[in-house]
Amino acid sequence: MSAPSSTAIEGLTIGRAALRQLHTSLVRDAGDYAINILQDAGFAAGAGVFQAFCAWLPDHAGVARPEDLDATQLGGVLTEFFQASGWGALTLGPVGTAALALDSTEWAEAEPGTAQTPMCFFSAGMLSDFLGRLSGEPVAVMEDECRSKDDERCRFLSASPDTLNGVYEAMSGGKGYEEALGG
Repeated sequence: MSAPSSTAIEGLTIGRAALRQLHTSLVRDAGDYAINILQDAGFAAGAGVFQAFCAWLPDHAGVARPEDLDATQLGGVLTEFFQASGWGALTLGPVGTAALALDSTEWAEAEPGTAQTPMCFFSAGMLSDFLGRLSGEPVAVMEDECRSKDDERCRFLSASPDTLNGVYEAMSGGKGYEEALGG
């Protein structure tokens, strides 16, 4: 077997069951470290997901590069890509003037009825790196609603790191994210 060429897409499909088992094992065996481990691993996966997205675009969205996408196409293209790649369909929408919500009622990492807090840590890291590459600027992602804790959807908030730090502080003080973002 020969080594992959340098132009090959660095993709690897592990599937929902493997992602959930990784999550379960880390939460069980790594305790408080599991969150950071999963977020870091997700962040590292973002580059490969973005590379797969770039390779997928010409045949499915009719553009050669992400920067060629019209802003009105972005939501539909992202939902089609993430659904086709097994993560689940997403809907995108603004929250206030400084954040974007990514919602999914079928997100791959969520395992309904297994948690009391949002648990899609790998996804938050992956989406942070992916969206940062897409926008060309640092992007932070925080999950506020999660199907793992029996919410109707997983809701990921994405914004600049400073904005999400402010949201986190406001939420720690008892405010909701919509109030913190002015939405």
